[in-house]
Amino acid sequence: MLGHDEALRAVESSLDRPSAARVYDYLLGGDTHYAIDREFAHKIRDRVPLIGQYMRTSRQFLARAVRRAAQLGLTQFVDIGSGLPTAGNVHDVADETRPQRDTHVVYIDNEPVALAHSTLLLADTADPDRHRAIAGDLRQPGEVLERVLDTGIIDLEQPVALVVNAVLHFIKDETDPDAMLAEYREALAPGSLLVLSQMTNENPRGEDERQALADLVAYYEETTNPAQLRTTEEFSRFFGDWELLEPGLVYAPAWHPDEDTVFAAQPSESRVIGGVARKPGARPS
Repeated sequence: MLGHDEALRAVESSLDRPSAARVYDYLLGGDTHYAIDREFAHKIRDRVPLIGQYMRTSRQFLARAVRRAAQLGLTQFVDIGSGLPTAGNVHDVADETRPQRDTHVVYIDNEPVALAHSTLLLADTADPDRHRAIAGDLRQPGEVLERVLDTGIIDLEQPVALVVNAVLHFIKDETDPDAMLAEYREALAPGSLLVLSQMTNENPRGEDERQALADLVAYYEETTNPAQLRTTEEFSRFFGDWELLEPGLVYAPAWHPDEDTVFAAQPSESRVIGGVARKPGARPS
């Protein structure tokens, strides 16, 4: 984990270019962003006006999925591609759901500035004995899992909720996400949960929206985070043979909506799909 001074230096050295994590934070209404991030966010929003609502949809899905996992008795969470801790982050939702505060959370991101901000923000809101932010890349499962174990707060012999929320649209098929996700699924104990979501280009309202979504992908081709949108059918394979919890793989607002869920009346307008699946087999005693 970064030291406080190292974290500050990483943040200060990143201000010459937009940070994907800070852009996401800005569009969610957070306060961890700078002028260069806001300029890029405005460019995206000009072309896709509801992009902030799509991102809010992803964040709300994350909170509902974590709450459900905690209600089912899971106390270990690994959030890969966590970005910046902000409202509704995993450790807050888990602790709120389980007031005995027996949950353990590891946040992982491969963007140095996101890790730096996580270090600074977790220092104010987290319990260092139960919550950590570490460096890691989703595309390197073996290394990620080793680093998770090195924290000493996650036991991979017991069920884990593995969260990969609003990340897989930045993992193109050419980098073989099927193999990397299969490695994670294999490493987790029976009874573990897999929480996945991403943006979709399925069922656009018309040609204008279809082109806007294509333009969004094109914007990201010019960054270090090239994107690929997927249909529900294309995305479903990432769960392998794990059993999808009800209501299955759906538009995210249709996954156990509550009174705050955006797009609850028309989930398909959200452009976000998501689901939660359980690894088959008996849970370890």
